[in-house]
Amino acid sequence: MFVADLGAPTSYLTLEPGGDVIDATGERIGKVEHVLADPSVDVFDGIIVDCSPLPGGLRFADAEQIDGLFERGVVLKVRAEDLHEPEPSPATLKATPDDVDSSGLQARLRRAWDYISGRY
Repeated sequence: MFVADLGAPTSYLTLEPGGDVIDATGERIGKVEHVLADPSVDVFDGIIVDCSPLPGGLRFADAEQIDGLFERGVVLKVRAEDLHEPEPSPATLKATPDDVDSSGLQARLRRAWDYISGRY
């Protein structure tokens, strides 16, 4: 179990990249790479977690998978393996905008992919 002083509870508005990400088992699984949010309408989608120093280690933690936001990190409600891969599947690479349901989790995953691919 990883023990860290993550500081006081905070808001997604002040959460900074680089903070530790702790999963439900208490293990440090990576660092906050990016906060996905639209502060103009007060919408917090989740975070991009860098789980590996190698390429391909980015994962998406949906806002519903987050237990707490702190000054120096995030605590998740789920284990590392329960995080979403923000890369598109082969089916979505061939999809047209009409084929994609842009509601809920799928829209948040799309924004995560847009960030990772540099379109954000």
